[in-house]
Amino acid sequence: MCRIHVLSVASAKAPFEKTTIERRELRPNDILIDIQFCGICHSDIHNAFDEWGGGIFPMVPGHEMAGVVTAVGTEVTTFAIGDRVGVGCFVDSCGECEYCLRGEEQFCTKGVVNSYNSYDYDGNVTYGGYSQKIVVKEAFVVRIPDSLALDVASPLLCAGITTYSPLKKWNAGPGKRVAIVGMGGLGHLAVQYAHAMGAEVTVLSQSMNKKSESLELGADQYYATSDPATFTELANHFDLILNTVSSNLNVDAYLSMLRIDGTLVNVGAPTEPDKYQVFSLIMGRRSIAGSLVGGIQETQEMLDFSAEHGIAPKIEVISANQVDEAFERVVRSDVRYRFVIDMSTL
Repeated sequence: MCRIHVLSVASAKAPFEKTTIERRELRPNDILIDIQFCGICHSDIHNAFDEWGGGIFPMVPGHEMAGVVTAVGTEVTTFAIGDRVGVGCFVDSCGECEYCLRGEEQFCTKGVVNSYNSYDYDGNVTYGGYSQKIVVKEAFVVRIPDSLALDVASPLLCAGITTYSPLKKWNAGPGKRVAIVGMGGLGHLAVQYAHAMGAEVTVLSQSMNKKSESLELGADQYYATSDPATFTELANHFDLILNTVSSNLNVDAYLSMLRIDGTLVNVGAPTEPDKYQVFSLIMGRRSIAGSLVGGIQETQEMLDFSAEHGIAPKIEVISANQVDEAFERVVRSDVRYRFVIDMSTL
């Protein structure tokens, strides 16, 4: 065991404290990573505030870790000391079920082991990336391309794969009309991916405040959902709507904008249930779906795609002393567009 400095919360909605935890000694297939940057995801706030329930405290959040390999186990073959690497939303799975075998570890039937607020298969609590270092199985580490700076790469390990995966799954590409609901931490990446995939991209945001930024990132059109005329003008228009916001929508209104066989895919996670009329689906053979990040292979694919197409989040780098303030600002939507913690300040 080794002692590591971390940022943790002792209970729901408690302020962050600088404390220490124990990381396990390297096993033969483990990698020790010096975490240089960790992104702040809205799900970190949901968990630290215990808004989804099931919080395990004390908690060390963080599942957007970017850093450098500092030690490897005796059986590690994929990575070497000095490699630039990342760790995302989970750190283990059974490796044997049908979903693990097809590279979708996030759906592991035994239960994927999340990077934090989870229990590993030995019964130990997992602690995340608001930390100096982490020990991870080789199979759950991805390589960060040299053209992506580590601070910029860190949000891709959740926000990037969360938006890339459904756009790929629902065939965003040439000839497809794709709408992105929300122009925040997820949405501004979704715009870039959908554009790079060749789709016609429309941003649906509450106000017109982010129009110029949306167009700069690759959107073809931008509409304010606070204007009722938007829903009339865009009726039966989209093949795919990707909802990135974590607040409840008027689902029926958004379904009305889908073409026949169109799909509304949710990656934002409201704390309250959504409501909709089944006829909104029946009359257009429309679908409502959800998507949960992606597997390790697809995460690596996303990073390589991001490097190839120059896709990167817009970030604000903060120190370890600013995390409480950053949480407050995320809740107020006061960030363009992702906070990243410089872990050297811990």
